[in-house]
Amino acid sequence: MMIWVNGGLRAADAAQVSVLDHGLTVGDGIFETVKTVQGRTFALTRHLERLTRSARGLGLPDPDHDEVRAACAAVLEADPVPMGRLRITYTGGLSPLGSDRGDTGPTLVVAVGETTRRPDTTAVITVPWTRNERGAVTGLKTTSYAENVVALARAREQDASEALFANTVGDLCEGTGSNVFVVLDGQLHTPPVSSGCLAGITRALTVEWCGAHETRMPFDVLDRADEIFVTSSLRDVQAVHRLDGRELPGAPGPVTAKAMRVFDERAASDLDP
Repeated sequence: MMIWVNGGLRAADAAQVSVLDHGLTVGDGIFETVKTVQGRTFALTRHLERLTRSARGLGLPDPDHDEVRAACAAVLEADPVPMGRLRITYTGGLSPLGSDRGDTGPTLVVAVGETTRRPDTTAVITVPWTRNERGAVTGLKTTSYAENVVALARAREQDASEALFANTVGDLCEGTGSNVFVVLDGQLHTPPVSSGCLAGITRALTVEWCGAHETRMPFDVLDRADEIFVTSSLRDVQAVHRLDGRELPGAPGPVTAKAMRVFDERAASDLDP
């Protein structure tokens, strides 16, 4: 594996950043996960735009899109996997211990790992912890993922692949690394970004392509939803066949199946929508 680190490709065993990098010491960093197919990225422009929004939210310098694109191309040329998880990481760089940021400039790391297409359906759980819809980093895709690690570990213990959160006022919010959609009386809904959820790239495309409504909903809407699915860059649209102990027979249901089909068709016709 070849990894791009601060201006050039390095072999994995030689790709290094300082142990004093602010992304390591205090989680002062942002990232994007981009799906690649046959060495080609999907929705890279949208991902770079969100990377910039996240950087501005943390007060980091705007990432150089040309540099990031060049890094992505170099990594994919070096490791041409059939389907990949391309990870762009951008941190506060070398800094003193503590929350103050140094002045050496940001760190950029780009790497790709091979992955496979997700199953059409999955099991998810709910967790008792909440997302803070009013936090300083709400809506930013930061590297501070420890909360997600804990929740996802609980999901794995229950043979599930995702955990869903409410926000602090008890509304449905998001998963550890996904957005959530529900079908009620034949209509497709997803929480608005004001709920505190990440403005997912696949979420936005699904809303646009499938006509979903952005709706504030109580967390227990999951108990009465006719269909549920989750979206992310690597899941695309993935139906939920079990929520906690509740089975959703026939998943994917008709609305979800249509969304899966529409997303696949539109994504195949335009790699940078």
